[in-house]
Amino acid sequence: MTQSLFFSRAGLDRARVESIVDSALGGADDGELYLEYIQSESFVFDDNRLKTASFDVDQGFGLRAVCGESTGYAHASELSEDALKRAADAVQAVRTGHAGVFADGPARTNLSLYPDDNPLGELPFEAKARLLADINDYARAKDPRVRQVSASLSAEWSVVEIVRPGGAIVRDARPLVRIGVSVTAGDGERQETGSYGAGGREGYARFVAPETWRAYVDEALRQALVNLEAEPAPAGETTVVLGPGWTGILLHEAVGHGLEGDFNRKKTSAFAGRLGERVAAPGVTVVDDGTIAGRRGSLTVDDEGTPTSRTVLIEDGVLKGYLQDRLNARLMGAAPTGNGRRESYASPPLPRMTNTFMLAGPHDPEEIIRSVKDGVYAVNFSGGQVDITSGKFVFNCTEAYRVKDGKIGVPLKNVALIGDGPSVLARVSMIGSDFALDPGVGVCGKAGQGVPVGVGQPTIKIDRLTVGGSGA
Repeated sequence: MTQSLFFSRAGLDRARVESIVDSALGGADDGELYLEYIQSESFVFDDNRLKTASFDVDQGFGLRAVCGESTGYAHASELSEDALKRAADAVQAVRTGHAGVFADGPARTNLSLYPDDNPLGELPFEAKARLLADINDYARAKDPRVRQVSASLSAEWSVVEIVRPGGAIVRDARPLVRIGVSVTAGDGERQETGSYGAGGREGYARFVAPETWRAYVDEALRQALVNLEAEPAPAGETTVVLGPGWTGILLHEAVGHGLEGDFNRKKTSAFAGRLGERVAAPGVTVVDDGTIAGRRGSLTVDDEGTPTSRTVLIEDGVLKGYLQDRLNARLMGAAPTGNGRRESYASPPLPRMTNTFMLAGPHDPEEIIRSVKDGVYAVNFSGGQVDITSGKFVFNCTEAYRVKDGKIGVPLKNVALIGDGPSVLARVSMIGSDFALDPGVGVCGKAGQGVPVGVGQPTIKIDRLTVGGSGA
């Protein structure tokens, strides 16, 4: 497959390419040639019509040389020997500081976590457009309060080949699909929106089944109708219960980024230098696992060719490890964890999360709710802001409820959760048995690069957390 995509079609000779890589990276500590071919499509149905439909093809390479802490990186969308030679000249500017030995290549694995098949060709254009029209019609017929429906469908097929000096080669073909539904419901002048989506490294088949997409529409509509009844949120410090699954995005942002190797090597993370220390309440175990078959954040190999792994970051409240790419692992005297990721061939790899989650605990979720005298139950988030150095965050809830005397009460609007990652981890007092992963829609941003990720957790109780709201 990669021979035709990257060599035969472009008129490249594999032996000549390997010779250029060997020459460019001679005198470096590490590096690789990253070749990528991408097909992608996207459909958006809005205002009762198919509003956009796009199909794109992109290809190119990135050549990286690493010496000490310095990285030389050159990329181009032109696959030619001349372009490779120009890139080789550019990356050699960082050769000073060479340690004298080129780093060993990653271990090899035969385990594939998803099919090689290209999902874009599974359904004809008409079937994809009809699916979105059916979603629109079904949602509008469900409830007379529905005022607006937006549905989207997207797929990507990325094929990569990583070439290291000496002709070592790692290949991977990566499918990725996503479906999304947004429903706006109104009552008088008030309007509220609910949304739901799902995806993974697989084909379209699971998502186009009527029982599947109808469940997505039902959930989006349910959220919108709940929010129509929502009351102003109370402000102040209170007990907060986070529901299972997607709420793990708070853990991802407030804690996960702080456990990435580059922030800890540079000592700009709240967790820097704290290996072996207690950083969370007993019972809190946080894992990053890129090996879960078919998941959105999973990869057979990362973008440096290292097989992904299950990395325990926090175990029973004690900090056990960081997420490492090859550069930061070498400089920190650690092993790569398979977390070197890049948005595309135009970006150098960075230590990034894959699927990051908190493991289940011993408590029944209903028991956790019953233990709350007065607090907030947060079920879904839209997004937030995080400062990596301090771990401070602000997250906005799209679905939340008041809890009084152990019972879930009225829905709340304009709920913002304010705190910092280390404090939140220390204040976890109950962990539910209902662990769940998100449905497969996460995108993580870092240094201007976006990559698909997964999150998850069980229901958890946080004894004290500041809630920003407009009510009493």
